[in-house]
Amino acid sequence: MKIHTFFDQATATYSYIVADNETKTCAIIDSVLNLDYAAGRTATTSADLIIETIRQYNYRLEWILETHIHADHLTAAPYLKQQLGGKTGIGKNVIQVQETFKDVLDLGESFSTDGNQFDRLFEDGNCLKIGNLDVEILNTPGHTPACISYLIGDAVFVGDTVFMPDVGTARCDFPGGDAKTLYQSIQKILALPPETKIYLCHDYPADGRTETHISSVAEQKQHNIHIMDGVSEEEFISMRTRRDATLNMPVLIFPSLQINIRGSHEIPASDNGTQYLKVPLNAL
Repeated sequence: MKIHTFFDQATATYSYIVADNETKTCAIIDSVLNLDYAAGRTATTSADLIIETIRQYNYRLEWILETHIHADHLTAAPYLKQQLGGKTGIGKNVIQVQETFKDVLDLGESFSTDGNQFDRLFEDGNCLKIGNLDVEILNTPGHTPACISYLIGDAVFVGDTVFMPDVGTARCDFPGGDAKTLYQSIQKILALPPETKIYLCHDYPADGRTETHISSVAEQKQHNIHIMDGVSEEEFISMRTRRDATLNMPVLIFPSLQINIRGSHEIPASDNGTQYLKVPLNAL
């Protein structure tokens, strides 16, 4: 297995190519479409770096995978699929997210909430292949209902479930989020062998530490400031609830949701041929 790591500075997001060296087959996890929100302009700079790497190594793209519906950056899945092919995949509970935000964002009757915008909806314990690599799906909700993790050998890609130990864990105050559920999901990750490498979706370093994308089960259990060994479920729920009440909404939450719940499809253009993003007032 070969893992290529990409970092989008503007959104502090890590994206990955996971490739099987034997078959030259690969998957992309948590891609980024760049957005200049003030100007209303998108760019494919981050996605083009991924495409360049895939072509450089002569990989064949099999999957474009999401760990969840992101609220802090836009997915580049439609663009990547157009350029390279591949199938899109996400957790089955994306349906809950679609149902919630169809009304909040007034997406209209034509917007389907059955997840058909994605090529495959994964359930806990499902398996897929990246060439000869086995991938197991771990259902890890709590941050959102649709959060899943991808276990590939001794590596697990966890989305926003946990961060580096000095940063802690994901917020749970989005619609459908739940601190108790997140605690249980993290326990599932921490039950993996201690040497299992944890690949993160974001890093927000403090005290001058440089960004990094990888931790381990052992490191999280020993040092995570929110959920190290010995922290009870009740203590975690209390901490997470208090902390979430102090957090601002992500700057890109509404653009991200409108793009990301559509999977491999773009926002339909209005009658004048222009695509528009909506910002509902006083909705959340």
